[in-house]
Amino acid sequence: MLKKRLIPVLILRDGQVVQSIQFRHTNVIHWNPVTAVDFFNKWAVDEILLLDVSRTTENRQKFYDAVHTLSAKCFVPLTVGGWVTSTEEIRKLLRLGADKVSVNTQAVRHPEFISEAAQIFGSQCIVVSIDVKKIDGARRVVIDRGREITELAPVEWAREAEKRGAGEIFLTSIDHDGTRSGYDLELMRQVSHAVSIPVIAFGGAFAWEHLAEGILAGAEACAAANVFHFTEHSTKKAKEHLRKAGIEVR
Repeated sequence: MLKKRLIPVLILRDGQVVQSIQFRHTNVIHWNPVTAVDFFNKWAVDEILLLDVSRTTENRQKFYDAVHTLSAKCFVPLTVGGWVTSTEEIRKLLRLGADKVSVNTQAVRHPEFISEAAQIFGSQCIVVSIDVKKIDGARRVVIDRGREITELAPVEWAREAEKRGAGEIFLTSIDHDGTRSGYDLELMRQVSHAVSIPVIAFGGAFAWEHLAEGILAGAEACAAANVFHFTEHSTKKAKEHLRKAGIEVR
């Protein structure tokens, strides 16, 4: 059995690390993402995920600069995403030092984009990010940084993404994001049981038991943002808790 991964997430808005609460990004945590990566390197994380949630691409160069700088400093695989709409953009991010690229809105609007990207760069490079929100009691896939609700059900979309060549699913509950209430475990179970590729849980984790719950619900990796920024030596403590819960971690 593959060992489970622990992934801190850096959410960047116009080059600054921000806190996310149900996809509202108003509180700046770090002026410089490099500061956070220096801590993560010391704390033995397994991967780092960098997301650009800027409302426009006006300051996109700041994100490119962050990818280039962090890739040179980070000792683990780096996944990046946000505003990825073409294979040329994927190629640029990989050349800047990313190991994997996360795609979201463009993949929903043009599913063939996943197939094209996987064919060119390999499935191992392509992560499909799925943002989910409850609408009138039913879970729906949401795109465009939380602004557009689709008719897609997350399980069906995850299956389609896998069929088209996605190597991983990055699954986010918008309802749980920033609430500190833990992952949407029902959503995690539904999606992870529907696909054979790894599913990364994200949205709501703020206690070590939340990470264990996500793994036990089917996640191959647990991702979190706020808890890793606000807790000293957080990833080491998180892994200690997971091991005590009987979960094999790297």
